[in-house]
Amino acid sequence: MEQQVLFTNDICEALKEFTTKILHDRLFILFDTETLHYCLPVITSFMNEYDLAHPMQKIETIYIEHSDQAKTIESLTEVWQALSDRHATRHSLLINVGGGMVTDLGGFAAATFKRGIRFINVATTLLGAVDAAVGGKTGVNLGSLKNEVGAFAPADAVLISTKFFETLDHVNLLSGYAEMLKHGLLSDKQHLNDLLNYDIEHWDTETLLPLLETSVKVKQQVVRQDPYEKGLRKALNLGHTFGHAFETWCMRQGHPVLHGYAIAWGLVCELVMSHQQVGFPSQTLYDIANFVKENYGPLRITCDDYPALYELMTHDKKNEGEEINFTLMRNVGDPALNYTANKEQIGATLDIYRDLMGI
Repeated sequence: MEQQVLFTNDICEALKEFTTKILHDRLFILFDTETLHYCLPVITSFMNEYDLAHPMQKIETIYIEHSDQAKTIESLTEVWQALSDRHATRHSLLINVGGGMVTDLGGFAAATFKRGIRFINVATTLLGAVDAAVGGKTGVNLGSLKNEVGAFAPADAVLISTKFFETLDHVNLLSGYAEMLKHGLLSDKQHLNDLLNYDIEHWDTETLLPLLETSVKVKQQVVRQDPYEKGLRKALNLGHTFGHAFETWCMRQGHPVLHGYAIAWGLVCELVMSHQQVGFPSQTLYDIANFVKENYGPLRITCDDYPALYELMTHDKKNEGEEINFTLMRNVGDPALNYTANKEQIGATLDIYRDLMGI
C-alpha cells in the first residue's frame, strides 16, 4: 500500500477527513512530552469535535518521553501496554504526532499490536516530514544501535504541516535539512543547487515548502519502485553508514547529536568515497563539504577514534560478509549501490573528511 502524503496547514480538517475515511472502533493519539506541550494545542479543536461526535468512545492519548534515547523496546512496551489497558482492538486507529522518534516507534507499535492496526503519521519536525514519517520504515533502537529492530509498515496517511515547524529551533531545522540535501543529491543538479543556495538562516514556510514538497516526492518515487529495499531504495541510505556510526559514537561519548547533523557529516564522507571509487565530481564534493562545514560545523574526531567508528559500521544492516556496504554517487542523480570498503579505505576517507572540515 502506497502512503498518501498530504501537505496542509488545516491540520484539524485533514485529521477529521482521514478519521472519517478510515473505519475504526477506537482512536488513540501518541505524543511525546515535547509534542504534548507544543503540538497538542494545534489539534485541540479536532479532538474536541471528535469527542463530541463519539461520546462513548472518546480519544485516548498516550505519551512517551521526548528524546531519541527513549526510542527503546521499553518505551514500545509502554505503548503496547497502554493500547491493551485501554481496550484497543485490531480495528483501532493510532495517530502518531511528533518527529521521527514518535513516528518510528508509534508505527512499529501499530504494526505489531494484535498483528497490526492502522495508523496515521502527523509529522511535526522537518526531519520527520522529509524522512521518518514517509516511506514505511518503523523501528526502535537496541541499546545504542540505531533502528536495530523494526518492520516495513506504511501509514495510511502522512500529514505534513509547516505550521508545526514554527516551534523548531535552528538546530532542529538543520537536522531535517540534511536529509533534504541527501534527496537533492539523488534528484538533479537544479534541485541540489536550490538547496545549497537557500538562505536557511532566514527561512520561512512559504519559501521552504516547495523545496520540502520536491524532497518528499524524491523519496516517494524511490519507495514506490522498491518498497522493501531490495535494490533502488538502498540509495536512500546515502550518508547513513558513516552517519549512523557518528550518531552512535557521539551517544556513547555522552554527547549525543541530532540525527541530521550526523547524516550531514556522513554525506561528506560518502561523497569522498564516491569521488575515490566512482568518480563523483570534486567540485560538487567541495560545495557540499563547505555547506556542511559552514552550517553544521565539524565532528571533531581523531585517528584514535577510527577503530570504534569502524566497529560500529560492522553492525550496519546493509552489510553482507566482512566488508562494509555503502551507497555511493557517480554524479548528482546517479547513485551507485552496493559498494564496499575495508578498514583501511574507511580510515583514509576519515582523514580526508577531517581535512575538508578543517580539523
